[in-house]
Amino acid sequence: MKWMRFRVRTRTAAEDILVSMMQDIGLYGAQIEDHVPLTAAEKEQMFVDILPESGEDDGTAMLSFYLEETEDGKVLVDGAAQDPEQVRQAMLDVIAQCRQFCDEIGEGTVTIGETEDVDWINNWKEYFHQFWIDDILVIPSWEKQEDEARTPALTFHIDPGTAFGTGMHETTQLCIREIRKYLTPDTVMLDVGTGSGILSILALMLGIRSAVGTDLDPCTIPAIADNLRTNGVDERRMKVILGNLIDDPAVQEQVGEGCYDIVAANILPDVLLPLTPQAVRCMKPGAVYITSGILEGREESVAQAMRDEGLQIVSITAQGEWRCVVGKKM
Repeated sequence: MKWMRFRVRTRTAAEDILVSMMQDIGLYGAQIEDHVPLTAAEKEQMFVDILPESGEDDGTAMLSFYLEETEDGKVLVDGAAQDPEQVRQAMLDVIAQCRQFCDEIGEGTVTIGETEDVDWINNWKEYFHQFWIDDILVIPSWEKQEDEARTPALTFHIDPGTAFGTGMHETTQLCIREIRKYLTPDTVMLDVGTGSGILSILALMLGIRSAVGTDLDPCTIPAIADNLRTNGVDERRMKVILGNLIDDPAVQEQVGEGCYDIVAANILPDVLLPLTPQAVRCMKPGAVYITSGILEGREESVAQAMRDEGLQIVSITAQGEWRCVVGKKM
């Protein structure tokens, strides 16, 4: 399938109004490229694994709209075939309207290009390359180990897919380091918000007995199955439960109480706070609760939630602007 891309060169101040007004002519789902740094709140909400460098903010922006191309060279707009130049002119008319009440449009040009599905499937690969988490090598299928002189203690194979979690994000790395401190051959682990299953699968590869992962996203099931097979881990060692551990009695019953030596939750503080009471109920005496996804300045609220449930704070570690809080059930 071929797609035609219509790109508008503008300025960041005009992004929202242009995207909104383009919907009036049947253009939806704009891809926005700019150099505006993410705020702390945006980083916390996005919680992205793969983030290209944005460069210095110069105020410019590029909006891309993709329309399916027909065999005769036209494009589909709301199901109707239109000439590409007709669409381009309609976009220029919208831009001209915007200029009447917005003086931040900038260049306001529209260019037309062509792309195919394969571009969307593969172009993101330029942002994801092999990397190390201490002595663990994380590597995608399309690469070979670059530093042959360095011998990894463990090689974890993963291809980013629809479920969150590659290990590249600082929060994931913080969790992995803490999990390694506490795992034993008898460890049973609960991984809340498991995503791609990276925390559990690495722990299984490092020698724990078994793991249970919970998540809200159905994409986690095939993603985890793929990652288990790719890394040669017996699928029977990890159980995946779909649903919300915080308030779903059926999920709580499946997970069980007092069963786990490690409970890991790499989520966000707004989820960690209500999750903590239930997480503590799942822990054995002496178990640890490893939490991450916490931006600098939010760690004390998570630590206090643990104290309120009777946990002793063992450590608060940092990587960049992210924090990992570990509590122990006495």
